Amino acid sequence: MMEENNILRNKVSAFPRSPGVYLMKDQAQKIIYVGKANDLKSRVASYFTGKDSRPMAPFLMARVHDIEFINTATAKEALILENNIIKRHRPRYNVTLRDDKTYYHLSLDPTDKFPRLQLVRKRLNNAALYFGPYPSGLAAKETLRFVQQIFPLRSCRNRDFKLRPRPCLEYQIGRCLAPCSGLIDGEAYRKLVDNAVSFLQGRSRELISDLKKQMHEASQALNYEEAARLRDRIAALEHALEKQNVESAGHTDQDVLGFFVQDNNFQICILFVRGGKLLGSKSFAPMKTKEDINAIISSCLTQYYDSDVVLPDEIIIPCRLSDEDVITEWLSEKKGGKIRLTAPSIGTKNALLALANDNARHLWEASHKSQEQKTFALALLQEKLSLARLPRRIECYDISNLSGKHAVGSMVVLQDGEPDKNSYRRYRITTLDEPDDYGMMHEMLSRRFVSGENPPDLVVVDGGKGQLGIALAVFQDLKIKTDVIGLAKEERALRPGKSIAKRKSGKSEDRVYLPGRKDALYLSAWPQALRILQQARDEAHRFALRYHHRIKQTDDLRSVLDDIPDIGAERRTRLLKHFGSARAVKEATMEALQKVPGIGKSLAEKIFAHAHHHGKTE
Repeated sequence: MMEENNILRNKVSAFPRSPGVYLMKDQAQKIIYVGKANDLKSRVASYFTGKDSRPMAPFLMARVHDIEFINTATAKEALILENNIIKRHRPRYNVTLRDDKTYYHLSLDPTDKFPRLQLVRKRLNNAALYFGPYPSGLAAKETLRFVQQIFPLRSCRNRDFKLRPRPCLEYQIGRCLAPCSGLIDGEAYRKLVDNAVSFLQGRSRELISDLKKQMHEASQALNYEEAARLRDRIAALEHALEKQNVESAGHTDQDVLGFFVQDNNFQICILFVRGGKLLGSKSFAPMKTKEDINAIISSCLTQYYDSDVVLPDEIIIPCRLSDEDVITEWLSEKKGGKIRLTAPSIGTKNALLALANDNARHLWEASHKSQEQKTFALALLQEKLSLARLPRRIECYDISNLSGKHAVGSMVVLQDGEPDKNSYRRYRITTLDEPDDYGMMHEMLSRRFVSGENPPDLVVVDGGKGQLGIALAVFQDLKIKTDVIGLAKEERALRPGKSIAKRKSGKSEDRVYLPGRKDALYLSAWPQALRILQQARDEAHRFALRYHHRIKQTDDLRSVLDDIPDIGAERRTRLLKHFGSARAVKEATMEALQKVPGIGKSLAEKIFAHAHHHGKTE
């Protein structure tokens, strides 16, 4: 070890005294840590001289077998490069942010003539405006419902809007002004949209003032009906404003980064303050690291704001940072305007920081309790199923097909009892086109494990003894050593030894099939363990079914349109995007077909005739 350290010391002595990024690697040449520096030689040498006082430094150096560097022109370039390498390689000892859940946003596309608000899970790189994130789907839906009550924007999908011949029920109950039927012109609707955007951006006081002016003008013009509507709108907004209990100094857009730490476990929480009002928050999964708070906050800022998020005017942080100037420069460049990093010790901003820290603490406590419960459930599962290891990584497999057609398979992953959606995989079954669930399961498992790499702690196949036998055969052929079980539903009425009253219930109960065991095992007496298996099975079923529907829809559309002259891939795509589904294309009128770009009268006639003939002969 001493000789190895001397070799590394000599290598580091040749490092340049310039900005850059250093990469620490283990014995297998895998990157385990990435750092940035203004002076590469001096920074990396500090690991050997003991000048790096971080608790993680000696722990890290005991595992480092090689160090490389990448020179950059500026410290800002080093910051960006470090972040990119961390995102790509996810080194073991770097802080990496993981969302603890999927957050909802409200989205509105201002390029539409009559825009609508909708709930979305993902921000796209487009011209749309996004509001949020909201801490839960319920919070987002309540906000959407409130906004639509005050500002009756259309809620129908674009396809429905284009095809609707008359106003829908939403118009009848006063929740829409029916732009689909021309009952409101574009200018008036745009004003409504602008008001809704102002509210969602936290500019409620300005909006109320503007609405009062509009109400006065409507009253002066003897338009009492419009004045009454504006009055009700103002009253609703003022009521909502009264319920807002957090205000900051001024009307600056701020993000407040709070944290909680216990036993090297860090919890980060960001509060979003817009126009002086607290509008929402975002948290991340707890992190376990020996890094100090300075490095953690710096990593959090670079990773979070490198994604597609709205940048505020000010970010309140819990401490001053060693690379604060570089981060500020980078953030300001991304925003296209100045951004301040503030570490307050007194006043209103410090109170906001305390609130963010308190939220982080509550989140950690809830997560810690939840994880304790999941660890207990996993240990219980290990005991009852006699597993070789604690099933920290569980992979579950399912097949979905319709009489052998459009057959697909799914793999979902639970890591420590939580869905790891980045690891989900789907498979298009290619070797079979007839009903054969066993053969399809064999193909999917063979494709997944052919390399023999990274087997999970537990494999769950959706099915009984037959599916379990297929999995065991695949693992034997490929020399894979891991625990595997089958999970299937059974009608209680079919089980012997039950009373007539219980057998008539008709309820289903999950049964577990184990290798070498004749009878199924029932885990209903241990619901914590059973729920983990059920969650994996239900996720796999949902994931497979969604993929199956997508494949079927694509194939259906192809079957309707492929044989028509002059209908290529581009026009098929346009038709699908316009109508939303193959069924809608089949049911479309001549007039509706002609509204699709690139589809003239002659082509519309061909599509219409073919679709209806095809439908009769299916």
